Amino acid sequence: MTRPLRVRPITPEQHLAFLRTQPSASFLQTPAWGQVKNEWRNESVGWFEGDELVGAGLVLYRKVPKLDRYLAYLPEGPAIAWDAATLDDWLTPLRTHLKASHAFGIRMGPPVVRRRWHADTIKKALADDGLNTLGEVPADEADPAAEAVRDALVAAGWTPVPTTGGFSAGQPAFNFQLPLAGRTEDEVLAGMNQLWRRNIKKAAKNGVEVTRGTRADLADFHRVYVETAERDHFTPRPLSYFERMWDALTAEDPERLTLYLAHHEGDLVAATTLVRVGEHAWYSYGASTTEKRDVRGSNAVQWQMIRDALAAGATVYDLRGITDTISSDDPHRGLIQFKVGTGGEAVEYLGEWDLPINRVLHKAFTVYMGRRG
Repeated sequence: MTRPLRVRPITPEQHLAFLRTQPSASFLQTPAWGQVKNEWRNESVGWFEGDELVGAGLVLYRKVPKLDRYLAYLPEGPAIAWDAATLDDWLTPLRTHLKASHAFGIRMGPPVVRRRWHADTIKKALADDGLNTLGEVPADEADPAAEAVRDALVAAGWTPVPTTGGFSAGQPAFNFQLPLAGRTEDEVLAGMNQLWRRNIKKAAKNGVEVTRGTRADLADFHRVYVETAERDHFTPRPLSYFERMWDALTAEDPERLTLYLAHHEGDLVAATTLVRVGEHAWYSYGASTTEKRDVRGSNAVQWQMIRDALAAGATVYDLRGITDTISSDDPHRGLIQFKVGTGGEAVEYLGEWDLPINRVLHKAFTVYMGRRG
C-alpha cells in the first residue's frame, strides 16, 4: 500500500458504482439492503487510497437501549482486499471510523472461503454412521490464504462468534453452492442425482408452469410462505418485509430480485425469490403448498432459477445456509441431503467475527441479546 487507507462515509451511488467493478459481493452488502433492514441505522463506508475508492461496505448500526452507543455490523462483508499482505491496514481505519460513530463493538463476516466438500465426498460421509460433522471429513479443497486471514484477525484482537452446528445469531458459516462457471444446462442437470433429475422431469410431465411474478404477486407468495412456516415450524416474516425487500432491491437494479411462481392447473404450488449481484445468484426464500407436493413444483422452480442464473452469467448458484451436521439422528441432516442432490458443494466461510471497542458495553450487549434469544 503506497499511501495509508482512510475510511469515510460514501453515498449509496458511490457504493453501488464500486460494487459494479467487482465480480461479485454479497447482496447483504448492497446499499439497498440497508433500506430492507430498517430497524437498524445504516451507512455506506468506503476505503480510500488517496482519492481512489478501493473498498466499500454496508454498516448496520444496532442501538444499545437508553445509550447513544451502537453495535456496528457488516454482514458478509466488507468488500475489501482480504488477500492483502497486511490486513490491519484495512481493518484499523474501519475501527477508527466506527469508534468515532459511537460503536462499542464491530461484527463482520469476511467473505472468505476456508474449505469445500464436493457432492461425492458428502454423500460418502452421509453414509458413514461414524461421522457426525463435516469438520470430521477431509475437505476436497482448503485455502491456506483463508487461514492467513484467520490468523491476522486473531492477532488484531478479533474473536470468532460462537456457532451451533455452523449457525450463529447472524449469517451461517456453512453454505451450499452449485458451481456454474463454464457449464451448460445439460452438464448441470447431468451432475444432479437421479431423484432431482426424475423430479424435474416429473414436474414437466405433470404440466407445472414456472413464471416470473411482479410485486402484486407477493401476496400469493406470502400466503404459501406462511403455510410453509406453519408446516416447518418457523416464524414467518410479514408481507411488508417482502414488499420492502422488493422495492429496495429492484429500485437499485431491476434484475437484483426475481419472484418465481410455479402453478399446476391454475393452483400455485411453489414460489421462490432469487437475488443476484454480479456473478453470484442466491436462492433466498422458498415456499410450497402441502397439497399437490407430488407434482414437484419445488424442483421445477429451482431448476428454472438455476437456468436463469446460468443465462445471466452467474458462476455460482447459492442455496444458502446449512448446518455442518451429518449425524443420522440430527433433524438438520435432511437439509444437506436435499441440497447435495443438486451436485453442488458444501462451502465453509470463516464465519462471523467480533471486535470489542468498549469491552464492558460489548459484554453487556452480548448478554442482553443472548437473553432475548
